[in-house]
Amino acid sequence: QVQLVESGGRAVQAGDSLRLSCTNSGRPLGSWAMAWFRQTPGKARELVAAINWSGEDTYYVDSVKGRFAVSRDSAGYTLWLQMNNLEPEDTAVYYCARALRPTLMMAMDMYNYWGQGTQVTVSS
Repeated sequence: QVQLVESGGRAVQAGDSLRLSCTNSGRPLGSWAMAWFRQTPGKARELVAAINWSGEDTYYVDSVKGRFAVSRDSAGYTLWLQMNNLEPEDTAVYYCARALRPTLMMAMDMYNYWGQGTQVTVSS
């Protein structure tokens, strides 16, 4: 059973940092690629960062490169998204997702389990 739960979203000021977490309700995430997506009203959900099963390979959308970092703990229970130097454009609902495969996945349709999302609001 997979039940992804995100946490850590809140309202912050531009320039602040946040760390989002994603767990599988106390169960291991498994040896699957994971990712963070985000969505704002009226816009398509976009991939923010992805990570393979081991954590060795990562991908970032250009707009967050150098500011965000995706990681997963070695015990396999938590996925994180460290977000630094936040900008108002980062305001969105952030979702974690589990991929169909262990290798790095960028296409949204390669993710079959999703959390409910956590709201991040960045004010200027």
